[in-house]
Amino acid sequence: MTRLYRPLSAVLAAILLLSGSIAPAWGQGKDATAAEIRQMLENRDQQIKSILGGSDDYTAEQRAQLKELVNGVIDFRVMGERALGPHWEDLGDDQRDEFVSVFREVVRAQSMSDLGVYNSAVTYDQIDVQGDSAFVRTQTKYEGRTTPVEYVLERREDEWRAEDIIIDGVSTVEGYARSFQTVVRKRGFESLMKSLRKKRDQVTATTETGR
Repeated sequence: MTRLYRPLSAVLAAILLLSGSIAPAWGQGKDATAAEIRQMLENRDQQIKSILGGSDDYTAEQRAQLKELVNGVIDFRVMGERALGPHWEDLGDDQRDEFVSVFREVVRAQSMSDLGVYNSAVTYDQIDVQGDSAFVRTQTKYEGRTTPVEYVLERREDEWRAEDIIIDGVSTVEGYARSFQTVVRKRGFESLMKSLRKKRDQVTATTETGR
């Protein structure tokens, strides 16, 4: 059976930098908007590190807060639609909703598997804003390794949402697309859902308590 794509731990460190809602800078120029985006990302990064606090033992409330902070900005529906590619059009509304829900739960649970990565040092190299689109280039340093991390953002309903995260030149969406579309093409959509449900149950069971 084709193994479902699993993001590298670096992508989990990347996601935290874009957590929470990033409010738009209405009526301001590109430079001002970019500066505001950077400030909000830095503030959120500090919030996460404050909860971590150098500990490796967290309460259920702290873990819930971290899960929301780490994953809050990801547009799972857009990411999931792009990962399914042409197969998305073949699905009914209920199938799409369940797929996005399970996909979201898998990513959110996996994001809690290695909390140490969220202590990564981060530098911001570039933030480009073009209308309702933005591109952010950063570098993360974790356990002596520096990794370039890039984000593709889109502003929807007055919030910036992450549609893709590119780790060391590798697109997260493209990685999921290769895996998901191969399963659907060879075995059908329900086979993909069965695998995702199983993965969700596995990662949730192993990460919800931190053990």
